[in-house]
Amino acid sequence: QAQLVESGGGLVQAGDSLRLSCAASGLTFSIYAMAWFRQAPGKERDFVARINWSAGSTYYADSVKGRFTISTDNAKNTVYLQMNRLEPEDSAIYYCAADSTLYRNNYGIANLYAYWGQGTQVTVSS
Repeated sequence: QAQLVESGGGLVQAGDSLRLSCAASGLTFSIYAMAWFRQAPGKERDFVARINWSAGSTYYADSVKGRFTISTDNAKNTVYLQMNRLEPEDSAIYYCAADSTLYRNNYGIANLYAYWGQGTQVTVSS
């Protein structure tokens, strides 16, 4: 059974950096597209970034473009989210997700992802 486990969250100040990790097991990592979503209290789960390793393609939400970078280490079955110049508006629970459909246009829709981690809290103070 597939399992995704996030780590790396924490409390930081505005302008700081964090790197989130998501370790995947029970799935063939290289044939899934991996993504990060986030959910703030009282809000919907929003798309942050997606990577299709086999195609070498990445996608980002406009709000994080230029500040966040998604990457993978296929040898470790791990996907990362490097977050720089963090802002208080980035505070949320961050979730890792896996999509068995590698190529899709509507990649920002959370319900299309088959597997989810439990989330890791990121809090950015001003």
